Amino acid sequence: MKFITFSGPPSCGKTSVILRLGEVLKESFGVVKFDCFTSFDSRIYDKAGIPNQTGISGTLCPDHFFVSNIDACLKWGERNRLLLLISESAGLCNRCSPHIQNIPAVCVIDVLSGVGAPQKIGPMLKLADIVVITKGDLVSQAEREVFALHTIRANPRAEIYAVNGLTGQGIFALAAALKRRCVPVGAEPLRLRFSMPAAICSYCFGETQVGSRYSTGTIKQMRFTDQDQGERL
Repeated sequence: MKFITFSGPPSCGKTSVILRLGEVLKESFGVVKFDCFTSFDSRIYDKAGIPNQTGISGTLCPDHFFVSNIDACLKWGERNRLLLLISESAGLCNRCSPHIQNIPAVCVIDVLSGVGAPQKIGPMLKLADIVVITKGDLVSQAEREVFALHTIRANPRAEIYAVNGLTGQGIFALAAALKRRCVPVGAEPLRLRFSMPAAICSYCFGETQVGSRYSTGTIKQMRFTDQDQGERL
């Protein structure tokens, strides 16, 4: 079984791209969707006849939820004799890093998020093999080119493709790129490309009171410019 990780900000068009990709690949594939509170994508995949599972992280960090469940997802795909498994994960904080070494990694980002968006996204985009830019039909050619330039600056090593999730324009080039990169998942342990965000503090365990006296564990304090000036004086 082959495996691909898809990630990207919420509502950027990941599901539409995956559906279009399935029409082109024409092989037995399934999807595992990771989300935070709720997801309706299972209805779309069911309607398309695509085997799928949905994981809701709830109060947990979606990235930590992903990494602690992805091994079981692979076993689910093998039990169902899938030829290809795609994981779909929403990068809710833009710090997420749901990409795995030696597994094709795709980050989807829409051009409407603004030209500065690629620089604000962490390992989810900067360590992806392929970046898919969606919703380009809603802006001018100049805006598309500027957005693509900022994407290249954020990840110079990635292949960049413009895909229209509604019409399917550009999907054949993306499918060809994934076919070149896809290899069967081996028996060796999987390893993330980048570490998970730190998430062990008093608020992780249910603390609700605000203030430094209640903040313990892995925390990070801001430094303010007037404090720096006071230290120099």
